Amino acid sequence: MKKQLFYILLLITTAGFAQKPAVRATIDTTNIRIGEQFQYKISVNGVANIILPKLENLKGLEVISEDKIDTIKKQLIKKYILTGFDSGAFYIPQQQIYIKNKAYLTDSLLINVATVAIDTTKQKLFPIKAIKSEPIIFDDYKNYVWWAIALLIVIALLLYFFVFKKRKEVEETKTIPALPPYEEAIEKLQLLDEKLLWQNNKVKKYYSELTEIIRSYIEQELKIPALEITTDELIKTLSDFNTSKVIVTSSETIKTLKKLLQEADLVKFAKSRPLSSEIEEDRKDAEDVVNNLKPKPIKVIEIKEEDTNVE
Repeated sequence: MKKQLFYILLLITTAGFAQKPAVRATIDTTNIRIGEQFQYKISVNGVANIILPKLENLKGLEVISEDKIDTIKKQLIKKYILTGFDSGAFYIPQQQIYIKNKAYLTDSLLINVATVAIDTTKQKLFPIKAIKSEPIIFDDYKNYVWWAIALLIVIALLLYFFVFKKRKEVEETKTIPALPPYEEAIEKLQLLDEKLLWQNNKVKKYYSELTEIIRSYIEQELKIPALEITTDELIKTLSDFNTSKVIVTSSETIKTLKKLLQEADLVKFAKSRPLSSEIEEDRKDAEDVVNNLKPKPIKVIEIKEEDTNVE
C-alpha cells in the first residue's frame, strides 16, 4: 500500500513539473564590434495565451527589426535583430512574458561591444572635409520674398496717398480757377436748392448752410470776418459801412439781411419751425442780399500822357 502511494505522489509531482512552461532567452553571440548585428531569441514551450514583450529599456543597444512569432517543434519563437553603436558591456534586461495571465521572466544576457581598431600605418588618414552646402531653392527664401512683396505694396500705397494723390489735388486746384465771390454764392444757393433739405424735414441744416453761404460771400466780398461775428455785430458793421459809403447797398437790404439772420438763429438755437412760404421767402431774400450788397467800386484815374511830360 505504501509503495502504491509513493508512485501516485511521484506521478502527480512529475505531471506538475511537466506542465510548467519553459521560457528561454538566447543570443547568437556575446561579442560584437560597433555597428554589427546579432540575434536575440525568446522561446516558449507551445502553450496558448502567450503575450511576448516589446523590447524596452535597452541601454547602449538598439532594436533593428523583429520577426513574427514562429512555431517550431511545439515551441513559440520570437526573434529580434539588435546592434550597438557605443563600445562597452551592456545587459539585455529580463523580459516579462505572460502565459495564461501569469508572468514569467527570462534571464538577463550580457553583450560586449568592441571598437574597431584602425591601423594608421596601413590606412591613410584624410583631412576633415568642409561642410557641403545644399543647393539654394526657392523654399529657403520664400518667406523673405513674401515679406518683401508686402513691404513694396505698402510703400507704393504710401507714395500714392501722400505724394501722387496730393500732387494730383494740387494740379486740379491749379487748373480750376476759383470763382468770384458773387458767382460762387449764386452757385452754392442753387446747389442748396437741389438738396431739398427743408422739404425732407432738415430745416435746421438748411438754414445753417443758407446763412453760411451769405456770411461767406460777405466775408470774401467786403473783407469782413462775417463767419466769426454775431448777427448784431455784422449788421452794425454793415450799417456803419453804408453810412460811410464804403459799400454799395441800401438800408432795406441790410434790414432784409438782419431779418434773415435772426430767423436762422431762431431755427438753429430756439428750434423754431417756419412755414414753407416763409422758408421760400427767406431763400429769395438771401439771393436779393447777394445781388444788392457790393463793395464800392474803385475809381480808376486815367493819367494822360501829356500831363506826365515835364516842360
